[in-house]
Amino acid sequence: MAWLAARRALIDPITAGEDEVLFVRKALIETAFLVGLRARLVPEPLEDDYAALLRRVRDITDRPSYRELVARDETALLLYAGTYAALRLCGHDAPEFLRIVRQAASGGYSTAFERVPYRQLDLLHTLALCGIEDEHGMPSMDDVLPFSLLCRRPNVVKLTDRDIYAVTHTVFYVTDFGLREPRWPDGFHAGEAVELVETLLTISQARENADLVGELLCCLLCFGIRDSEPAVRAREFLAAVQEPDGRVAGPSGIVHPAFAEKDDGYRVWAEGYHTTIVAALAGLLDRSPRTRVAPRPPLPVPAAPDAEVTGPLRQAVAWLAEHGVRHPVRTGLPAVAAAACGAAALGEPELAGPALRHLSTLLAEAEDRVWQGHGMEVTGEFAVGLRANGISCPSLERFLRATADAVRTLDSVPPEAVGNVHRLAGLGLIDARSAADLTACADREGTTDPASAAPALQEAVKTYHLGRVADILRGAAGAGWADHRIARDAVRFLLAQQHGDGAFGYPACDDPGEREQARLSWTRSVVTALAAVRVRVREADA
Repeated sequence: MAWLAARRALIDPITAGEDEVLFVRKALIETAFLVGLRARLVPEPLEDDYAALLRRVRDITDRPSYRELVARDETALLLYAGTYAALRLCGHDAPEFLRIVRQAASGGYSTAFERVPYRQLDLLHTLALCGIEDEHGMPSMDDVLPFSLLCRRPNVVKLTDRDIYAVTHTVFYVTDFGLREPRWPDGFHAGEAVELVETLLTISQARENADLVGELLCCLLCFGIRDSEPAVRAREFLAAVQEPDGRVAGPSGIVHPAFAEKDDGYRVWAEGYHTTIVAALAGLLDRSPRTRVAPRPPLPVPAAPDAEVTGPLRQAVAWLAEHGVRHPVRTGLPAVAAAACGAAALGEPELAGPALRHLSTLLAEAEDRVWQGHGMEVTGEFAVGLRANGISCPSLERFLRATADAVRTLDSVPPEAVGNVHRLAGLGLIDARSAADLTACADREGTTDPASAAPALQEAVKTYHLGRVADILRGAAGAGWADHRIARDAVRFLLAQQHGDGAFGYPACDDPGEREQARLSWTRSVVTALAAVRVRVREADA
């Protein structure tokens, strides 16, 4: 608050250039609203910094040239109604200002033009704080809430920063900044809203976006939740990134590039004022005796991920088994090995049996370099599939025995080889104790939780890198996170990419050969990821 108060001269629109006046008006309303919330949420008189900011806001809003702007630009009603609401919350009524705001609100345009739901909620909340609740003729907050992004169960791996701001602001308004319990739409549970906010908070912290971390922490406090792990970590994060003078820097790109040409003091303020306000609001909500405190609401029992993936996985396994044998060994063997992996996860190894038998006959006398060229993950899955179907392949068995002999001479293996050692043990080629000793010091690759991998996951979704999405999901499932909201939404994303014939992915090309290769590669990756999800969830249930 001291940092904001020391720069209060910068929130005056009259001093702003033509290209920055809207930005400064926004800074004015946000600063004024923070002061108004302080007066509303904490019963003690305003401290020096809040009082200094209030004096500055009053000096600006006392000018006819400021308050009369709302009559000239009804589309910006929110900006001016918000400053009046802040004054009113601080006990400084301004009847003429209210008359102009009320006039604009009933003018047949400012409350009538199309707004996205969270902006509609913003206007409803602001007018209510102005004391204007009946004459605007708009639907109630409870009527608008079902159409918000918050209540539409969005896929978190697809959400942009702009989407997340829509979620946070919806929470602010429907909870009246922690003073009101929302009336949730039929079929929607408070626990779902909390889970979404906590998930987005964890993702935003992984991306080191202090602005979103602050807003999402405020959302949890508005829900009355003060002791969740994500909230604790968010407080620690904001404390760690706060600068010695009190400023909390916003993410890169938060202001227009033209502001880079301003003097250093102005640029530093422009890039940090909003995030600093958000951090101050989080502290205010945390210490307010008036905001509600509530236990973490329960979640409805989600559909079991293994049930969700069973049908699509079976269909994809059949497609891979059919198409894998049509390709040269270089691409066909990995496809059939993935089909065997998926069939094993389904408990139906025979689904890949014909394809495995075809390739085992074709490769019965293959040289070791053929198997080496595919790597142990592919050859191991292929061997497991053969074993499950009672099929032998002399050249592969010879290669695996030689590989096991070589592994037994090692003292340890690197992390990326841990899974391969366990495959050899599963095939009975290395005893379980030796495998445990070899892998004892190695951390299995991909054991990080999905939240830490979320930035990479979102980037892979954005660029349509299905193989990368599948790899991250498989790592999360292998680490025991298959039921995490991020992993569940990654599954939802992948399932939405399945064709009617069972293959995955929509290549941005028309050439049949290119399309076949892309779909084969993507389906291989997705099948192994879905198989890992199904296996881990069933193991957890057991």
